[in-house]
Amino acid sequence: MSAVRGLIGRLCSLSLGSRTSFQIRAFSSAPLIDESGIIEEKLRIIEKTPRVMTPNSKRTGVIALKCGMTATWDKWGARIPISVLWVDDNIVSQVKTVEKEGFFALQVGCGQKKEKHLTKPEVGHFRAQGVPMKRKLREFPVTEDGLLPLGTSIGARHFVPGQYVDIAGITRGKGFQGCMKRHNFSGMPASHGASLSHRSGGSTGQRDAPGRVFKGRKMPGRMGGKQRTMKNVWVYKIDPARNMIWVRGQVPGSEGNFVFIKDAVYKKPDISILPFPTYFAPEDEDPEALEPLIADLGDVDPFMAAD
Repeated sequence: MSAVRGLIGRLCSLSLGSRTSFQIRAFSSAPLIDESGIIEEKLRIIEKTPRVMTPNSKRTGVIALKCGMTATWDKWGARIPISVLWVDDNIVSQVKTVEKEGFFALQVGCGQKKEKHLTKPEVGHFRAQGVPMKRKLREFPVTEDGLLPLGTSIGARHFVPGQYVDIAGITRGKGFQGCMKRHNFSGMPASHGASLSHRSGGSTGQRDAPGRVFKGRKMPGRMGGKQRTMKNVWVYKIDPARNMIWVRGQVPGSEGNFVFIKDAVYKKPDISILPFPTYFAPEDEDPEALEPLIADLGDVDPFMAAD
């Protein structure tokens, strides 16, 4: 039986002829050879220089750790709830281009991790790219003018106080919950005739027709532990010395969880004030001597503007 299979495979390869050899060369790493000679692959040169941002340009995002919640007061005495985020040693760990992967993107690594705590594929990836071992990786799609060289450091000054950002993260897990807590049901009547069913979800379907429960029916189940994005979060303050970002309001996840920050999609920031493709610190700049940057609140109290 094996001899018959081998004979059939040999006849198929002979019948395909040069077509088979072309497919093998097309999917191999060797350069293609045509009538004019060897086709050399063009290498893309990415420079670490500031560029002019256009309305269609897209910058990379950063990975941060949620440090916790706090509050501050503005100059009119209003209380502002604040979430503190720490941008822990973000670098570009991989550059993806159209020539190789078919799209433009930057893989960003955050934090540090020992080699013994990583898997062999992860260690091989970092060694092939020539970058330090990172604790968390995230890929951000960018435009061609938003590419950064491999190993470029990205800090908190990638963003500007006063702009809006989108923050994604894994929400806190609540465990198995009922309909009232999970889907905000009002519950059953707490009067006569409602025996041990005050917090139940009620009817879940019909009788013989259709004789089943429709898909998407809200029922008790696991709550939380999913990736969610908080849109249009306002950046209140940036501390370049400690690489920390203060944003107004809450962000997904518990303290110590990773969150992913990028420019807002709906409330787009002013491209004239954003560092593009990122902020490049001067050589003579001392990060520890820099003062925190606070957003300009203006001269009118936003809470009294209606009067």
